[in-house]
Amino acid sequence: MYPSCDNFTDAARELSICNPSKLNETELEQPLFDEDLERIVSLTVFVLFGFIFVAGLIGNALVVIVVAFNPLMRSTTNILIINLAISDLMFVIMCIPFTASDYILPNWPFGDLMCKIVQYMIVVTCLGSVYTLVLMSLDRFLAVVHPISSMSIRTERNALIATLLAWFFIFTTAIPTAICHGEDTYMHKGENRTACLFLVEQGYNHSLFQISFLLSSYVIPLSLISFLYVGMLSRLWSSNAVVAFSICWAPIQIILVLKSLRLYETTTLTVSIQIISHVLAYLNSCLNPFLYAFLSENFRKAFRKVMWCGPTSSHYILAAPDTTKSTRTGTRHTGNGAASVDIL
Repeated sequence: MYPSCDNFTDAARELSICNPSKLNETELEQPLFDEDLERIVSLTVFVLFGFIFVAGLIGNALVVIVVAFNPLMRSTTNILIINLAISDLMFVIMCIPFTASDYILPNWPFGDLMCKIVQYMIVVTCLGSVYTLVLMSLDRFLAVVHPISSMSIRTERNALIATLLAWFFIFTTAIPTAICHGEDTYMHKGENRTACLFLVEQGYNHSLFQISFLLSSYVIPLSLISFLYVGMLSRLWSSNAVVAFSICWAPIQIILVLKSLRLYETTTLTVSIQIISHVLAYLNSCLNPFLYAFLSENFRKAFRKVMWCGPTSSHYILAAPDTTKSTRTGTRHTGNGAASVDIL
């Protein structure tokens, strides 16, 4: 059963990251979709968002399971890859279902507390993913530019400390997101409706918030990554994920800033572009497992052992090589004589 034309119009417009921002009452009285277009867009959102949700959930979960259950794959690089997969998992779970509900439902049905939690976690997981990419770029930079002197720095312990510090910083600095968002009501054709939105009426500056989000989640991390890659004087295979991130997130970042500045008109075309931009941004969480894991022969071997032998099988441990080598897709010996296998 599809929502009414007016209901879909309310839900599909003026999203702030995942949720709608309020329009004035004049705009609310102007339906944008005829019934046929409304049904097409509703079905498109359901199919595309559903596919991205399932693919992102399965792909990132497999990365975590394979690396977690294979001792030989626990390395500095793979710790960062697990962190990226966990970030993408949380992003898929906390963002996609609620975005879909905003496009389809006439009201925000989850309450004020959940509104704040969802908006907070969307920012947290987005920042978690992109700053994990920064840490991975730093790890590659040290391995290429300072391969010998960085050996004492590029340890599993330091990788864990770096990721924990990054998460602490992200969880702390994202707190204003929860404060500035909340459930609010507005009138639409004489009917009270609820929405999870940025609380402009309480004095918070939406434009400042959105520009800050653009800088912290896109411009600054991509600048850091670019600086590190320039320092390496070569393009590494893992840069594919950076290119994918920059392409996937650029359209929705631009749209959100334009909307916060009231420079993005609400029409059938612009709402359609916004839907496509959301799909493209969320697709990035499905791409990372393929760019970092499934294309790796080491990962595929470990995956087959987890699926066919099980983590407790006596045939589970990969045969350790006779010699020690340190390459981007190779192995390295740990202190106890075992060899750890990098995905990359």
